[in-house]
Amino acid sequence: MSPAQHNDHKSFYSLSQLVLSAGPLCFSQPNRHSKIAYFEVEILDARTRKQVYVIDKVHPSSTVLELKNRFHKACPQWYPSRTGLRVERNGLFLRDSCVIQTIASSSLVTLYSTDLGRQVSWSAVFLTQYFGPLLIYLMFYFRLSSIYDDTIENHRHLVVHLACFCHSLHYAKHLLETLFVHKFSEGYTPLQNLLKGCTFYWGFTTWLGYYVNHPLYTPPYFANTQIIPSLVCFLFCEAGNCCINFAFAQHNQPGNRSHFPGPTYNPFTWLFKLVYCPHYTYEIGAWISLSIMTQTVPVAVFGVMVTIQMLLWAKKKHHKYLKLMKNSAYQRAAVVPFIL
Repeated sequence: MSPAQHNDHKSFYSLSQLVLSAGPLCFSQPNRHSKIAYFEVEILDARTRKQVYVIDKVHPSSTVLELKNRFHKACPQWYPSRTGLRVERNGLFLRDSCVIQTIASSSLVTLYSTDLGRQVSWSAVFLTQYFGPLLIYLMFYFRLSSIYDDTIENHRHLVVHLACFCHSLHYAKHLLETLFVHKFSEGYTPLQNLLKGCTFYWGFTTWLGYYVNHPLYTPPYFANTQIIPSLVCFLFCEAGNCCINFAFAQHNQPGNRSHFPGPTYNPFTWLFKLVYCPHYTYEIGAWISLSIMTQTVPVAVFGVMVTIQMLLWAKKKHHKYLKLMKNSAYQRAAVVPFIL
């Protein structure tokens, strides 16, 4: 046998051994999707406990908002914005972003439905309650419709113009942040929240705007020694509040798994090292500064009311953050570093 024939025979033998060792030929079957276990949602009237409707074939990843939309199609009188769903009759209302699978204990899910009344969007609430003070204060500043007695000498101190600038800047910033920065997790809130907010902000603005812009307004006792430092502190707090709101907006973007935003290269965000709610810290500081700068009782009273409200909000958030970050080596304060 020639060397060429011997090599061909050896190659054929190796190929045959390879085929035999591979085992029987078989064609791969296409992967079949696992069967999805759909839920059946029974909706009861929370007041009468009677069954209103049953929604079948609810996907496990469906949200409460999608459930409300399907419920509205079957029962048009139940508008999604006015419908509140909860697992227990007297329990907490489920968020629109809540996934059905997270609240289901069996294939049948029972939810209680409540008519929440007339609702408005959160963005409409903030835009309305912030635009009102901006407009009302400017009306007093320009003294429209003869608000004050024209016979009184119309000489204004520098602090009156600075107060108008600071007040307008504050609410203009809030309006722009509502439109372009803040993200609201829940789309609607009862109309009474809008009425409460407008009564509080509009009423106090009328009171403090009338006194600060009055022709008989008396400037601060220490004049520029009191006005200039207060103005600088106010602008500092407004800038800090704006930076913190931007930090919260970036932290709430999809895909971010951290519980709490941290300090960055921006010096205004370094307050995150000391408190959980630095935006409230800067907000309170701004109103304290404006109170000292104008030295008027209405501004001081409004500053105290805002401080009390924000301390209550901060206390709730502080309790929440402590639960989420219980393993943290250092526990921050809520609003005031090392104190509160």
